Amino acid sequence: MTTRRQALGLLAATALLPLAPRFAFSAAPFSTVANAGYYRFRFGKFEVTALSDGTLALPMTKIYQNEPEGELQRRLDENFLGKEPHLSINAYLVNDGERLVLIDAGSGRLLGTAAGKLLRHLTASGYRADQVDAVVLTHVHADHSGGLTVDGKVQFPNAEIHLAEREYRYWIEREGVTALTEAQKTDFQRAHDALAPYIAAGKVNRFADDADVLPNLGSTLRAGHTPGHSAIVLKADDGQRLVFWGDVIHGDYIQFDTPDVFVSFDVDGTAAAATRTVALADAADGRYLIAGAHLPFPGVGHVARDETLYRFVPWNYVE
Repeated sequence: MTTRRQALGLLAATALLPLAPRFAFSAAPFSTVANAGYYRFRFGKFEVTALSDGTLALPMTKIYQNEPEGELQRRLDENFLGKEPHLSINAYLVNDGERLVLIDAGSGRLLGTAAGKLLRHLTASGYRADQVDAVVLTHVHADHSGGLTVDGKVQFPNAEIHLAEREYRYWIEREGVTALTEAQKTDFQRAHDALAPYIAAGKVNRFADDADVLPNLGSTLRAGHTPGHSAIVLKADDGQRLVFWGDVIHGDYIQFDTPDVFVSFDVDGTAAAATRTVALADAADGRYLIAGAHLPFPGVGHVARDETLYRFVPWNYVE
């Protein structure tokens, strides 16, 4: 039993604690473990894994077209994005229980060290590149196809490549292409280098407008960004859809409220803006999930109408 004297002594000792010498402990060192770079979820019977290829810091007021730079910057600042927002580069892996299908292949080594991380994140997610059975391209820009081939070596040795017929005719056969700027020459050379080994091996398959690509995967032509740019549609048994948008939209603010703002990367900006208007309305009315290549990682969510026009609603995190 504690006596009154013992209790008073304990109180006095406690009062003196702030005056006692502190023992210094070294802080934990900063971690060297990189972000996992993947996010996995179930969609019906399918397993879907969002894979980050990294990000690019881009001067978006220069890249966005059809609106004054000052107004664009005001809206970016309003959303805490600054002068060079980091644009995500996302790809998606679908496992249907029989095959692994990768939708877009990242940038490889074409866009610097902040990007080109898809294979590392694929491995972190528990899969290997040689397990991929098919790669479906929404289109053939370098940040979507550059990861197919690196330094002349195929990165997905057991995969068939699938892309829209229009896309193949434009990038590989150069249908309708006349004079090219230096930047466009680079784009065409990168497209050739990415696909050439697969073409030589007879492993490139072309699909028609709005055609099915593989079992459970359809397509919707969303031309403008490139001539054969296509959204890829994953169909669940209960009728739900997950639509891999590709480059229907760049970023999660400006183009949702101003669809007629296009980007300098668009082959046909006017057509891309018209396509975006249709795609946004369709997603809002259909209430289906979309996955955007350049929405903040993992880039999965819904399109909702609001008081200005539309907004992106990220899908709630699910373990």
